[in-house]
Amino acid sequence: QVQLVESGGGLVQAGGSLRLSCVASGIIQGIGSMRWYRQAPAKVRELVAAITDTGTINYAGSAKGRFTISRDNAKNMVYLQMNNLNPEDTAVYYCNAFIRTAQGMGNSRLDEYWGQGTQVTISS
Repeated sequence: QVQLVESGGGLVQAGGSLRLSCVASGIIQGIGSMRWYRQAPAKVRELVAAITDTGTINYAGSAKGRFTISRDNAKNMVYLQMNNLNPEDTAVYYCNAFIRTAQGMGNSRLDEYWGQGTQVTISS
């Protein structure tokens, strides 16, 4: 059973920083793209940042210059360093990853997984 577990959320004042972590556990053959999404109250879930297994990175416009995504392939982890936070960053942040698992008989499959989310609250 593959799981994604986020940590690092919390309450900080505007201008502060947080570092989110996400670890993938289970019997994993490989991990492709890893992403951070967020969902604010009454809003749709939006992509914040993405990093491929080869290190190609993309950011949403709101994250550019303030957030940094990184990954540690040996530990099956992805991070999101968030600086200069403002109240508009308040949301539940979700980890997302495409993970390959063995299916027996030499077969494997690639599935999309989501974490349970971690709350980030920025006070003004």
